[in-house]
Amino acid sequence: MSTDKTAFPARRAAAERNRDRILAAAQAAFADGDTDISMAEVARRAGVGMATLYRNFPGRRELLEALYAGEVDAVCEAAVIKPGQSPGAALDAWLRLQFDFIPHKRLIVSELLVHTDEEGLRSRREQALAAGRPLLAAAQEAGEVRDDLGLEQIFDLIVAIARIPGPPAYLEPIVHTMLDGLRRPAEGVVSP
Repeated sequence: MSTDKTAFPARRAAAERNRDRILAAAQAAFADGDTDISMAEVARRAGVGMATLYRNFPGRRELLEALYAGEVDAVCEAAVIKPGQSPGAALDAWLRLQFDFIPHKRLIVSELLVHTDEEGLRSRREQALAAGRPLLAAAQEAGEVRDDLGLEQIFDLIVAIARIPGPPAYLEPIVHTMLDGLRRPAEGVVSP
């Protein structure tokens, strides 16, 4: 019995597209605040059958873990200083990205806590902290950011702001004030 070896890469590519569509559909549902979305609804939104959904994600927990891991990976990959960008501006942009992810990440995390333990969540936070520490260190070494705060404290500030009820237009000035507060005070200005 001969097999067509060119069919395997095509099948793998189709399987990868299906997985990506499932993740995109689930991510959109959580971004809309739909925490009660069923696996059947995820499959419907993704345009795949239930067998395809369960072949990729045997249960809700696996789907949620994949969503969260993907978001944390994206945040980690963004922790770079682009050519021509100052370290402080790079840190600022990265922290804003962190803040932008929180609203739908919070829904995923709260649901994950129902289905799994906190250890996996802590390891993902550590992954993000590890990615961001070089940015903070570079901004502090450049004298653009105060050196009396650690990244854990800054993350906690972001989370605290994200918990404030209100639309993005209400929260934006608060985030801006937090980012301004991270900047090193000008010469002659005494910080408390």
